[in-house]
Amino acid sequence: MYDRERGWNLSFAGCGFLGVYHVGVSSCLQERAPHLITAASKIYGASAGALNAAALVCGCCLAQCCSDVMEVAKEARKRNLGPLHPSFNLVKILKNGLYRNLPENAHELASGKLCISLTRVSDGENVLVSEFGSKEELIQALICSAFVPIYCGIIPPTFRGVRYVDGGISNNLPEYELKNTITISPFSGESDICPRDNSTNFHELRVTNTSIQFSLNNLYRLTRALFPPEPKVLGEMCQQGYNDALRFLKDNNLLNSPSPRTDLQLKQVGSAAVCSSPECAMTPRPKKVVKEEAEETTLVKRVCWPLDKRIMEKLPPTLCKALQEACKEKEGLYNQITGFLPIRVASYIALPCTLPVESAYSIALRLVDWFPDIPDDVRWMQQLMRSVAGTVYHQARKRLLPARPPVHNTLRKCLSLPAPFLHTPSYLTPKNYSSMDLESWVFDFSTPVNLEDSSALMTDCGYPVCFSPDDSGVEMNLSGEDADSSSEIGF
Repeated sequence: MYDRERGWNLSFAGCGFLGVYHVGVSSCLQERAPHLITAASKIYGASAGALNAAALVCGCCLAQCCSDVMEVAKEARKRNLGPLHPSFNLVKILKNGLYRNLPENAHELASGKLCISLTRVSDGENVLVSEFGSKEELIQALICSAFVPIYCGIIPPTFRGVRYVDGGISNNLPEYELKNTITISPFSGESDICPRDNSTNFHELRVTNTSIQFSLNNLYRLTRALFPPEPKVLGEMCQQGYNDALRFLKDNNLLNSPSPRTDLQLKQVGSAAVCSSPECAMTPRPKKVVKEEAEETTLVKRVCWPLDKRIMEKLPPTLCKALQEACKEKEGLYNQITGFLPIRVASYIALPCTLPVESAYSIALRLVDWFPDIPDDVRWMQQLMRSVAGTVYHQARKRLLPARPPVHNTLRKCLSLPAPFLHTPSYLTPKNYSSMDLESWVFDFSTPVNLEDSSALMTDCGYPVCFSPDDSGVEMNLSGEDADSSSEIGF
């Protein structure tokens, strides 16, 4: 939410082809509350939201951005398989558009303010990137953030030597939990700027930090995120984004300009800026400029607008013109013939014959573009195959081979008796030892050992006579004569 004292952030959710909704929101913010963009601490974005955030930070023409999004959608729709057709190369289209629209110092404008959400391939963790060394680095980060696996290709792109994919997989709405972040999403839910559907269902689904309400409208939006609808529907989404942003500004008393017909930063780069100072007001304007503006206004009024006119009046003129051009159907004999139903049915019938030829041609073109990156990509695929094979081997070994029982080292109680003495003094009788002669009994080894005599002292159980394993007690035999001087202990 907006907090003037602590500062605020903007966060744009990833949404695929529904990014035209962000264009409508951004045009309203630039026109009615530009300080929300210029004074924002950070502008976050994932996937299509990152592309829109980069356009805002770098000061790109939003009308041109809207036109580019509509053209990409039309390019995807004109094929029989839509965006899944082999000849549709979304990564190449995005890269060419970014090189064309971003200024040369885009990395300087974006560093420190633009934060792009990325998903690291190695561990699936989310990474926020906000520092860029060159325009090439910035474009590479945007391509990584918009790369949907399988949909855009098999080999993910790299950013600073690390493989990344679509940031919406791990964090589709960065920093949404911060109270000073203004969240923007084309899906109806709990975001600050989002559509308000007339649904009685209060349940919601939170997908990678994006709040999505359970409703039929949201289900339709989800299906159209990767498979674009007609240009007319995209134009309506752009208008809805403008309306939702305007409602947010009114609810929070953030409106700066009472007039909705100004263009501000939406004008093309290089177009003549209109000065409002008294000196410029007294200066006569060139007739050519006045004539062009009059023709543009007349065109806006005369051209049949297929959308809601009440909403159209709120949009800036350049954005209206871009939507008009995108929604206008192409004229010509070829387009009219290919639009007939029999021709379209025939094209689908001939698809098994034409698809292999088109696929071979598109694959050849992709191989030509892939040549500079082949060594790095091949090394990455080898490492990936090794890791996958190692994981499969360990899992199979764990499941198929029986696990060895654990070895428990237990302590056992030793019940062995002392080693037998092979020699006893002759003056001592068996089982009777005097405590006075104990020292001579233990340390008297001067007499040679006689094995024959020692064997006679062994009992049947293998122990000497003087040590019997059956003896477990102690006998105290005290005589009257030497009770005061000696004691006898029987073992």
